[in-house]
Amino acid sequence: MSEDAGQMMLVYDDPSDQRSISMDDTSSAEESPDGTRLSLETTNDAIPYIGQRFATHDAAYEFYSEFAKRCGFSIRRHRTEGKDGVGKGLTRRYFVCHRAGNTPVKTSNENKPQRNRKSSRCGCQAYMRISKSTELGVPEWRVTGFANHHNHELLEPNQVRFLPAYRTITESDKNRILMFAKTGISVQQMMRLLELEKCVEPGYLPFTEKDVRNLLQSFRKIDPEDESIDLLRMCRNIKDKDPNFRFEFTLDSNGRLENIAWSYASSIQSYEIFGDAVVFDTTHRLTAFDMPLGIWVGMNNYGMPCFFGCVLLREENLRSFSWALKAFSGFMNGKAPQTILTDQNMCLKEAIGMEMPTTKHALCIWLIVAKFPSWFNAVLGERYNEWKAEFYRLYNLETIEDFELGWRDMVNSFGLHTNRHIASLYALRTLWALPYLRSHFFAGMTTPGQSKSINAFIQRFLSAQTRLAHFVEQVAVAVDFKDQAGEQQTMQQNIQNISLKTGAPMESHAASVLTPFAFSKLQEQLVMAAHYASYQMEDGFLVRHHTKLEGGRKVYWVPREGIISCSCHQFEFSGILCRHALRVLSTGNCFQIPERYLPLRWRRISTPPNRHLHTPRNDHTERIQLLQSMVSTLVTESAKSKERLDLATEQISVLLARVREQPVSALGLREMSSTHRNLA
Repeated sequence: MSEDAGQMMLVYDDPSDQRSISMDDTSSAEESPDGTRLSLETTNDAIPYIGQRFATHDAAYEFYSEFAKRCGFSIRRHRTEGKDGVGKGLTRRYFVCHRAGNTPVKTSNENKPQRNRKSSRCGCQAYMRISKSTELGVPEWRVTGFANHHNHELLEPNQVRFLPAYRTITESDKNRILMFAKTGISVQQMMRLLELEKCVEPGYLPFTEKDVRNLLQSFRKIDPEDESIDLLRMCRNIKDKDPNFRFEFTLDSNGRLENIAWSYASSIQSYEIFGDAVVFDTTHRLTAFDMPLGIWVGMNNYGMPCFFGCVLLREENLRSFSWALKAFSGFMNGKAPQTILTDQNMCLKEAIGMEMPTTKHALCIWLIVAKFPSWFNAVLGERYNEWKAEFYRLYNLETIEDFELGWRDMVNSFGLHTNRHIASLYALRTLWALPYLRSHFFAGMTTPGQSKSINAFIQRFLSAQTRLAHFVEQVAVAVDFKDQAGEQQTMQQNIQNISLKTGAPMESHAASVLTPFAFSKLQEQLVMAAHYASYQMEDGFLVRHHTKLEGGRKVYWVPREGIISCSCHQFEFSGILCRHALRVLSTGNCFQIPERYLPLRWRRISTPPNRHLHTPRNDHTERIQLLQSMVSTLVTESAKSKERLDLATEQISVLLARVREQPVSALGLREMSSTHRNLA
């Protein structure tokens, strides 16, 4: 019976194609059964032709797909035809250009936001049709229609690989990506490692960063309610193994997890010394579960970020923020920070006023500045950079009077009288402008360099997330990794030869007490102090630069009590004496800085080693964890270039061979078994 006899069944893989593809389904003008040639399996033909044979329709699809890739387009399955239903009696299949058909019309839903994505479809008529036949009882598929005329430009070889049809992640690559995700490295680092492993040029992997991010997102798409139960179970397990681990949580009226906060024993110990100034960053979310994430961070005596605690919230409102601040204060035995830096969130501002009334609240300047391009670029045009420079000048002024006058002049000069962002900034000036904050201690965390360091520190937690239930543990691993790196930097700082620049006894005294980070800040002031003159007055000293005839700073000094203060408030702001006070001390034959001006938080002190997880560790376990940290650092550093990776691979191979030559004792096997149980 002929192919067209009887009732044919048509099934469209994409319903939108039904309206726009106009192919002559019954025409045999292109068909030539007698002119068939050998199939691709026995020839090197690269272009489809009428009568070409394939054992299966999938083989035909793969052949046409490879042809399309070489030409600069991709294909998709268009429709199938059969007499007995799909999968039983298929007799024809159509494969079309990816730009065939027209944009499908979406039914609007007022309650659901629509994504306005431009479609690539333009009604292209390029296609290949295959039909099924049986000869001598063996079924096969033949090409019975082919057209390669496109109504759009074809892509170059270096562009066609970015089409979705050709962007694939193999199972082995998926496993590698998942392993990388567990180590906490960024997607950019994953891509670079895979490029080096596969010896391909940057950007030439068969998938993009977006594909990797989508893959990681798919790993996280699980039931949030089940995850919440697992998260609480995880916290309780950690608490059982480490009584000093602390966490608090709330449940909603339906018994579901609403908020949860936690902190580690070492974080609480660090807070005792370095909890005077805190950043509470609430600008991030756990995207897989759409939960706001808050992270408390400070700065240690070596100028490196230190972790204090984490909180996950269901909502960003006054009630949630108040609960989070109470939980944090509870972890820290009721000790509130002197100062706290946050994003511009009015609910959080109100919560801090309620729960931490003695704490000075300020806004992170780097989070404000990050919004400037969207606020002012279009408004100011070519004058944007000029305005930004003036803003920073005003921000860094010392006196409130100078700031107020300068702000007024800036608004007039740039014509910003009616700009709502300028009005908002001015209304909140006491929360971000340094002239209003200099009498409060911020540990240097308002500087651009430290803000970048803190942001990079926080990003490590975000890149570590895979499952909510494991997030607490992953944060601990990320913090532990950072602390190991911090300990290495601390050691490097301590073994560096400190160069004395002034020869003054005060300098050598400070060098023996302060950490290299803090001493470098003080040394800058000592060097500059030599450029200042001091004049004794009735109520103190006037200190000004030797080239100036007016102005200056007022310094008050009570030698018998060892008290000195300056009108610039630098010590109150940073914990480092200013050049004005140091000049007065030098003039007064003071050969050592008074003890109270070498604060504990900047001294060379030994903080307890950070041990977040979970059980008491023996020396063997600790050494293994240190080795794991070193290996992780090795991978990160090696991934930065092909030369580094080659060197690391070569040296590791030699080292591994030497390690395997060493004998294994029965005691070592028992310790290894115990270690695996502890790490499991």
